[in-house]
Amino acid sequence: MDEALLRSLTPSVLGILVRRGADFAAAEDAVQDALVEAVRVWPTSPPRDPKGWLVTAAWRRYLDATRANTARRRREERLDAEPDPGPTPTGDDTLQLYFLCAHPSLTPSSAVALTLRAVGGLTTRQIAQAYLVPEATMAQRISRAKRTVSGVRFDRPGDVATVLRVLYLVFNEGYSGDVDLAAEAIRLTRQLAAQVDHPEVAGLLALMLLHHARRAARTASDGNLVPLAEQDRGRWDTTLIAEGVKILQSALARDRLGEFQAQAAIAALHADAPTAEETDWVQIVEWYDELTRLSDSPVVRLNRAVAVGEADGPRAGLAELAALDDSLPRHTAVAAYLHERDGDLATAARLYAEAARKAPNVAERNHLTRQAARLNAHRRR
Repeated sequence: MDEALLRSLTPSVLGILVRRGADFAAAEDAVQDALVEAVRVWPTSPPRDPKGWLVTAAWRRYLDATRANTARRRREERLDAEPDPGPTPTGDDTLQLYFLCAHPSLTPSSAVALTLRAVGGLTTRQIAQAYLVPEATMAQRISRAKRTVSGVRFDRPGDVATVLRVLYLVFNEGYSGDVDLAAEAIRLTRQLAAQVDHPEVAGLLALMLLHHARRAARTASDGNLVPLAEQDRGRWDTTLIAEGVKILQSALARDRLGEFQAQAAIAALHADAPTAEETDWVQIVEWYDELTRLSDSPVVRLNRAVAVGEADGPRAGLAELAALDDSLPRHTAVAAYLHERDGDLATAARLYAEAARKAPNVAERNHLTRQAARLNAHRRR
């Protein structure tokens, strides 16, 4: 069973059902039922037209689910609209579906959560981690969003800012999470950049390219994480870096700074440094100041504390860190790193071990555990 094929076809099938008049929540349920059926049937009886098979199966399940609550006349009208047998026209509806999910009837945060769950393929747990909220809270938010759009005609697409936020979170999950969605997020952002002339769209594309350029160097051959300072910069994709920098420079020249452009500028400074020691941390702190002004996110402030620790010394970074909520994800790991740089190896080892217990994924947990073991071994010498 090709699960990647099923995942890639899901947004397009869902989009077809919505355009045929299905309300979003019922259409999503129908598509999920069709996917379950595909997992059962396809291994022994693979269809010649997988997309057409899914469209037909999902549409029939949608009709079955709504038949009990639909008048006979309306039921017959819907039956007349059933797709004809045969090949289904090819096309990529994913980006359009992102816009449709960013419906004006939803708040931006609800639209983002709904799209990540229904179209992006992320689990409720992954979305909750991205928003720094409990999983139960995010589940309620997604349920409310589904109820809000139930029965709503998806004929008024949402705004670009909401779609950008979704694409950014999808990329982040693909870049550092359990599901590889980074390349898909870049592909969709390229499409969006070709359709929408806006500096923040360009800024997001530049940011993705600059981060993706370093991806090959982020893990060792044994699967262990490699921190930025220790990465083999010869493995960075210079073609992607050059493209990202060019796109960023064009966006910045329009003098309409936004948070994605500021983040891309920070990524470009890292990419521009021949070695970790030559990184321009002072300028990076200045860009973090701009980013804080634009978004004032606690995660941005946490990253700024790291940059301050590099530019002005670890004690300056620890002073910045002390002003932040210690329940922030990776707060403990940052504290461990800054204490190590300040020479307090005992505290650093203890904090690395604590951070490992809080790590959001296995790779990060293993990395932090090794850091704690390294410092403990050094202290025993």
